[in-house]
Amino acid sequence: MKKDDCIFCKIANGEIPSATLYEDDDFRVILDLNPASKGHALVLPKEHADDLFSLPDETAARVLPVAKKVAGRLYRGLNCDGFNLVQNNGEIAGQTVFHFHMHLIPRYLKDTVNVGWKPGTLTEEDKEEILALGGENV
Repeated sequence: MKKDDCIFCKIANGEIPSATLYEDDDFRVILDLNPASKGHALVLPKEHADDLFSLPDETAARVLPVAKKVAGRLYRGLNCDGFNLVQNNGEIAGQTVFHFHMHLIPRYLKDTVNVGWKPGTLTEEDKEEILALGGENV
């Protein structure tokens, strides 16, 4: 279902023009208007979900193959040196539009894109707490 006040629903469903790289029945992939690098694109499902946690499993299963197809085309066509796939959930994680989307970000030697963190240390206490959540049948 679409959400009437969602800008990405309108773009994904063709109500607002976009630079479309790929489209099928379920997704539209567009160039980002505020790119981190040359070729930065967004994978947008046509059906609304606020984030990963509300995305239907069937849609989630189809996101990565679409991202792989478009990222591969960009990787070869732009001769970039690497690629980031980024998907943010929640404001604290950098999500600014609350319609699930995945960023496809080509990377180039000496670019200024900053997708990273300072590595920490997995403590025994944290490990036990997290493992107790149950990973097998999540």
